[in-house]
Amino acid sequence: MIVSKQLYRLQEIDLDIEAKEQSLQLTTRQLGDNQAVTRVQAKLEREKQALEELKKQQHSAEWEIDDLSSKLSKEEEELYSGRIKNPKDLTSLQHEVELLKSKRTQLEDNALAIMDKVEQAEANAATISQELKAVEAEWQSQQQELSAEKEQLETKLSDLRTKRESLLAEIDPQVAELYHELRKQKKLAVAKVEQGICGSCRISLPITDLQQVRSGNLVHCSSCGRILFQA
Repeated sequence: MIVSKQLYRLQEIDLDIEAKEQSLQLTTRQLGDNQAVTRVQAKLEREKQALEELKKQQHSAEWEIDDLSSKLSKEEEELYSGRIKNPKDLTSLQHEVELLKSKRTQLEDNALAIMDKVEQAEANAATISQELKAVEAEWQSQQQELSAEKEQLETKLSDLRTKRESLLAEIDPQVAELYHELRKQKKLAVAKVEQGICGSCRISLPITDLQQVRSGNLVHCSSCGRILFQA
């Protein structure tokens, strides 16, 4: 095989290896990355904490209502017992009973408002729980796909590296060293000739260079310095 063709094929393999190595790195980073799940878990935890706080407020309000109702019951019993004869004391007790009733009404309204918030928080928590299940299922599916993709990439990379070693063994070591130096400097060491033009820098090549390339000689582009290859 013409050496420039060997080098061009080696470059194709190297570029394919680099692309698949980058894909493998990305796939490996994504494996185990459960940020989406963690975000929803944190969201659910915040909602549960808010619900817990609301339930505490609800229980506190209910206890306060119970205490006030107990006090009101005693006051009403005293009011209607007939034991109080003094009109002034009776009026004062009636006023106290009305105040207690008013306060209980306020507490009951507040308790109802808290109850509404509790119901809404419970509904929110249930919705987020369903969201979490969906996100976890999607994550599990993605992880399986990523694992399969990682395995495929590793297999392809192994095959490419074997091909590279086999091809490299056929190339003169000095020529291979030149190729590697050019690759370090220019990313692409070999440029394909298309219609008499260097495929990398797009300069028209001299007839003598084109003839040398067609003859299978190792020729460098006079503009970019890359090795020229013509199919």
